[in-house]
Amino acid sequence: MSASEPEWVAETTLRLVHQRQLAEHGGMPGIRDEGLFLSALARPQQLWCYGDPPPDRCQLAASYAHGLAKNHPFLDGNKRTAAIACELFLNLNGVFFSVGEEEKYPHYLALAAGDHTEESFADWLRSVTGPPA
Repeated sequence: MSASEPEWVAETTLRLVHQRQLAEHGGMPGIRDEGLFLSALARPQQLWCYGDPPPDRCQLAASYAHGLAKNHPFLDGNKRTAAIACELFLNLNGVFFSVGEEEKYPHYLALAAGDHTEESFADWLRSVTGPPA
């Protein structure tokens, strides 16, 4: 029996998340490459449809983070938006994620720098997530 399809992060939601991150933390507004933005959003859905073995929620969340951090679709705020998209996806799908800012951001920076692979990032997510209490 296959798992039910996850709830995906909506394109409009992610655009608003990016705008809010820039408003709160500063940075240059705008999308550098629309195709790379849409590609990053589609990665988890493609993985869901064609992944073998089927991906778990942490692998799909890592796919959001990796796609946004590495595609660099925005003029600024790519890592921040990647972090929010990853955590929002987990939240939307009932996965509890409670890690402090000081602990989690080095992992997002390492992912963007290539020091974390998508799979190692997913492994880290698995180590710090669980079902809601």
